[in-house]
Amino acid sequence: MIRIGNASGFYGDRATAWQEMLEAGPLDVLTGDYLAELTMLILARDRMKDPDTGYAKTFLRQLEHTLGTALDQGTKLVTNAGGLNPAGLRRAIEALAKRLGLSVRVGHVSASDPNAYTGAAGIAECLRGGADVVVTGRVTDASLVVGPGIAHFGWQPGDYDALAGATVAGHILECGAQATGGNYAFFTELPNLDHPGFPIAELHEDGSSVITKHPGTGGAVTIDTVTAQLLYEIGAPAYLGPDVTTHFDTIRLTQSDQDRVEVRGVKGSPPPDTLKVGTPTFAGFRNSMTFVLCGLQIEEKAALVERQLRRRLHHELEFTLARTDHPDADDEQRASALLAVHIKSVDQKQAGRAFSQAAVELALSSYPGLTLTGPPGDATPFGIFQAELVPRSAIQQVAVLPDGTTVEVR
Repeated sequence: MIRIGNASGFYGDRATAWQEMLEAGPLDVLTGDYLAELTMLILARDRMKDPDTGYAKTFLRQLEHTLGTALDQGTKLVTNAGGLNPAGLRRAIEALAKRLGLSVRVGHVSASDPNAYTGAAGIAECLRGGADVVVTGRVTDASLVVGPGIAHFGWQPGDYDALAGATVAGHILECGAQATGGNYAFFTELPNLDHPGFPIAELHEDGSSVITKHPGTGGAVTIDTVTAQLLYEIGAPAYLGPDVTTHFDTIRLTQSDQDRVEVRGVKGSPPPDTLKVGTPTFAGFRNSMTFVLCGLQIEEKAALVERQLRRRLHHELEFTLARTDHPDADDEQRASALLAVHIKSVDQKQAGRAFSQAAVELALSSYPGLTLTGPPGDATPFGIFQAELVPRSAIQQVAVLPDGTTVEVR
């Protein structure tokens, strides 16, 4: 059995989770998922400014307080925080370790297209090559668990049931505390959800697993919390992945004990001949301002603001009126509605201060009692994510081992 934990479900997740997971109990591997479609756009912006970046900087800051503990305990760290520049993150980790006086073996995985959702083989190669830390770019989220499973048990590409079981375990872990009660519809039924623990998979050679968490941590691991996460971002029962097609309709869950859910019976079949490639494209800039409308004639007040701003701004504007007001309210807050105004433009200046200042300038020349929820602000860039399929043969994944050896994998 190999005991694999998770300490991050997205770029911006709980900063202390890595330390909490390492200090709360034994782990063979600790994983962290940082990449989403929006994250790839953020990292692309970072790298445009500085070619040496393009990775999740928060992981590096978290590692500063946890690398020594992980090395002392023999816990391997596996993360996709490498984003668009896994080699750059590797160099940063090695520099950090040198500054801390630590000896660390780092491997990294990259692909010919960094936005291709590649599989777990490169992670397994790095771990077999003796890596203490493995950083990747855009692999599938579940690969962070499947890779350590391949390295530990020696699974081959045709071991579809075992790979499918590990994929399910990886899918349960990938969103962190969502498996222990976070975002759970019946959250009021769970104990100590103020600070839920992060999930752990006890993965076995046949691909079965037990989902659990460190004793004494918040939240809960139940069939329902695990099921909620299993259904997250799932369409057809045949879940396509670069390592295996996992048949989610074969999953069998059993509550074996408190905070212990067994996952068994998962069947797998050959993966598709294509890989998903995500392309985040810069689309322009956006901004928003929110007006507080209090008292009577709420809709008329909102209509006046819309006419006034459309007269000033010749860009794409969107108005959303939230009727948070109550009739015969006994205080100002309950008598108020919110009018959110959004702008999108390829012109950063027009979407920035030109827009927000136009809203502020209405203060004494619009509806009575005009109030805004915040000061004028600058525009922020936004992107559009597009997904395409490419032949598997078009993408080459490369694992760079701690000793510098390069291994090409499919």
